[in-house]
Amino acid sequence: MFTAIIVRLLRLFPNQAKKTPMIPLELVRTKREVLVDTSVQPTYISFYYPLGVEQKKLPVYINFHGGAFIMNEKEMDDPYCRFLANQTGCVILNVDYAKAPEHSFPKPIEQGYEIIQWMKRNTDDLNINPEKVMLGGQSSGANIAAALCLYLEDKQDFQPLLQVLACPILDFVTPHADKPEPDKWRSRYPQVASLLNMCYIPEREQAEHPLASPVLADIGDCLAPALILIAEYDAFRPETEVYSEKLKAAGINVQAALFTGCSHAFTHFGPKAKAKEAWELIAKKIREEVKSHEN
Repeated sequence: MFTAIIVRLLRLFPNQAKKTPMIPLELVRTKREVLVDTSVQPTYISFYYPLGVEQKKLPVYINFHGGAFIMNEKEMDDPYCRFLANQTGCVILNVDYAKAPEHSFPKPIEQGYEIIQWMKRNTDDLNINPEKVMLGGQSSGANIAAALCLYLEDKQDFQPLLQVLACPILDFVTPHADKPEPDKWRSRYPQVASLLNMCYIPEREQAEHPLASPVLADIGDCLAPALILIAEYDAFRPETEVYSEKLKAAGINVQAALFTGCSHAFTHFGPKAKAKEAWELIAKKIREEVKSHEN
């Protein structure tokens, strides 16, 4: 009950990342809102169609926003989805995934999987190419993206052409007090982070599950190639670097980019120049992957 009250209070605070986007708002050809019925809950998703691209069966990139698994909504990434659509010529699918503690682990992962299956059944109506799917996210959204790739592998389902992990949370086993937290208040009161973690991972044994803590996963050589964005001053930097090396050791193509002078979620909070550089890098990597899979 106490945790639920704290979460409700946190959700009342304005989303600063939504109020001050790091890149200008762009026009797109179409933004389409769809409600998808999943076993977790009815889920709103947005489709962004790029300007100047009329071809049939466009590649698609699926985005999962950040918010510590408990808050925020897909609209916080509206400027970035517009940017990525126009810069890549892809359809961007933006997911308003279910939040903890109401929907804890592994519900958002299962929800994401069901959305992918729904998308593959509706490719004609959506004008997307089911063989050219990519996905990614930021912070908690990056955790979901990484876990989805592992989940797809477990089910022997297709792998995306690319996974983009920006400042991912990948380790729920290591206490936050043992992570190199640069923020003086979060460093002084790590129990706050632990409280938030418990919203998504309410049972201790769940923390060791590889879909909760991908850094603990046994990595196969079939996982999607990865672009990993690492902030220099991020409490989650060590686990991100460990995961990057595990992927490389398994033979996965990994591009890890360290952004110096940046903190967690810099893609949404700045510095603005570094954030813009990060989004441009994501767009460039998406374009490269699409081009490398052209017939």
